[in-house]
Amino acid sequence: MTDVPELFGNMAFDRETMKERLPKETFKALLKTLDDGEPLKLEVANVVAHAMKEWAIERGATHYAHWFQPLTGITAEKHDSFINPQDDGTVIMTFSGKELVKGEPDASSFPSGGHRATFEARGYTVWDPTSYPFVKEHTLCIPTAFCSYTGEALDKKTPLLRSMEALDTQAKRILKLFGKETGHVSTTVGAEQEYFIVDHDLWSQRKDLRMAGRTLFGSKPSKGQEMDDQYFAALNPRIVKYMEDLNETLWKYGILAKTEHNEVAPAQHEMAPIFSTTNLAVDQNQLTMEVMKKVAKRHGLECLLHEKPFAGLNGSGKHNNWSISTKEGENLLEPGKTPESNAQFLLFLTAILKAVDENQDLLRISVASAGNDHRLGANEAPPAIISVYLGDELYKVLESIYEGKPYANNKAGKMDIGVDVLPPIPKDSTDRNRTSPFAFTGNKFEFRSVGSALSLAGPNTALDSIVAYALKQFADELESAKDFDKALNELISREVKAHWRIVFNGNGYDESWKSEAAKRGLLELKTLPDAMAHYLDEKNVKLYTQLGVYTKDEMESHYEIKLEKYAQVLNIEVNTMLEMVNKDILPAAYKYISSVAKNVTELKAVLPSAKASAQTALLTKLDSLVSELAEKADELANKHIAAKASGDGMAVARAYVDSVIPAMAETRAAADEIEPLLGEEYKPFPCYEDLLFRV
Repeated sequence: MTDVPELFGNMAFDRETMKERLPKETFKALLKTLDDGEPLKLEVANVVAHAMKEWAIERGATHYAHWFQPLTGITAEKHDSFINPQDDGTVIMTFSGKELVKGEPDASSFPSGGHRATFEARGYTVWDPTSYPFVKEHTLCIPTAFCSYTGEALDKKTPLLRSMEALDTQAKRILKLFGKETGHVSTTVGAEQEYFIVDHDLWSQRKDLRMAGRTLFGSKPSKGQEMDDQYFAALNPRIVKYMEDLNETLWKYGILAKTEHNEVAPAQHEMAPIFSTTNLAVDQNQLTMEVMKKVAKRHGLECLLHEKPFAGLNGSGKHNNWSISTKEGENLLEPGKTPESNAQFLLFLTAILKAVDENQDLLRISVASAGNDHRLGANEAPPAIISVYLGDELYKVLESIYEGKPYANNKAGKMDIGVDVLPPIPKDSTDRNRTSPFAFTGNKFEFRSVGSALSLAGPNTALDSIVAYALKQFADELESAKDFDKALNELISREVKAHWRIVFNGNGYDESWKSEAAKRGLLELKTLPDAMAHYLDEKNVKLYTQLGVYTKDEMESHYEIKLEKYAQVLNIEVNTMLEMVNKDILPAAYKYISSVAKNVTELKAVLPSAKASAQTALLTKLDSLVSELAEKADELANKHIAAKASGDGMAVARAYVDSVIPAMAETRAAADEIEPLLGEEYKPFPCYEDLLFRV
């Protein structure tokens, strides 16, 4: 029986461990850095480093690594041992404050969007003390930010920390208007991580899963998810063992793994943690994805984090549950029970509506990837159109403000905002809308558009930034108002009316929503190139640069990197697809055709009058499909070559969307029609039925 309280956080140098291991004065000084953002003094860092090293060695560590998040979207680490040679030829284990606080990995080979030449290799990693170090295998991993020699952010953590700071600054300005002082305001995140589990041996026989992370071919199995019998069903014993191991490993790192269950599609599952401060939640989710894959391999399994590994089945998302809280524990998205808190809540809610409406493009960009493009708008994923779901009660409250009419609820209190005010709302008074990209769920918003393989840093940087910018505009207006109550009332009424179009409580899957959204002037950005076309718009550059989240150079760099990565992913997929057609699918079909033809010849030799009509019909069909597949593969290859030669990053990406992806679909269609016609022993690789139902 696992002693969970004893196990939990055993491999994380968390606050409790710091308190136990550090001298009182050192711990107090470190808290000023952790809680108040004061610079960490070198003498304090030296004491912390020594205690951290001793703690890590006790857990088997021989090395340390600055653990960072470059713009690849995954983590990186460079390991250095603790050993330090002595004059007598022996070694001792040392770790200094300087080594803890700052590292210097080679930055030349990480994505930079062309802003750094290969010979400009210098980069720096800087300890982020708000995220806990941990021991992974034999290495003490220290979460860090990553920047260039010239100070540009080369990672996803630095902009996230900047956006959190921006929101903290602007939210405190708003709270001060309501007579509240707080140490700091932070956003919190709980990420529901969806994933697929398949047998490792079957996975290893599929080039597409190995190289692209998703199946590029595969005909529909006789049974999929149409019976609705997978969702929350009893767990497969092999999956139970995997989940037990996964939980224990995550708990060792201090990750609050809470929920586990079967998801809707066969072989699909979900893991959800308890809320953490956004920065910590982002780091822990990156570690979680790594652990999920490693633990799966220990059990002879493979964890698929791609957003759409199987066509025709649900894709996998990472629902980003987001809220805002003060240091003292007040959730600023809690509707509240008093008129005063209602007014405050309504102001924050209005800021979020404004932020989402004015920055639909930035939110869509933050979740854009080649993988997520397959998922959005299909099989229970939200559409590519950004909208806000409020639930029935809250919708009626804002509708009354929008229409300038009293809110029809006798329990409502009175406040001078022109209408009756919000009554107490139970946390679960609203239903859940699984089709909404951004849904209010009681005291938080669920950003459902985030893809399962994506880093949470990008979406939360965008979310924190756009809300901070809206709060800044509100604070600028209200701070200069002579009559605060009057100005507040007018602002809420004006902004609700201005941004009412973003509110949609209906079915996002309904085709009529697309035309309705277009009438409202909402954006439908179906692909990454569609979204990225807006990234460097003047309003977006102004928002990020004024808040200090990104410089214009950093934005230009990210623009190039996003487009380049999109093209690289498609390039790998096309190359893999063509290789599978030419080396696997066509040879298998030729072999089967030869076998059937031989059968016909042998049959007629023995029985000249034999019709062999079934075999002949099969041969005719296979011959036609094989010819079609070969033709489609050649067309795909030619369009791929043309796309790569299209010009700049956007031109290449658009060529992939407009020309290559349709050609990939046609190639797949021909191959998928061949698959069910082949005899079982002639199939070139495991089919959907094998992958989904043989765990």
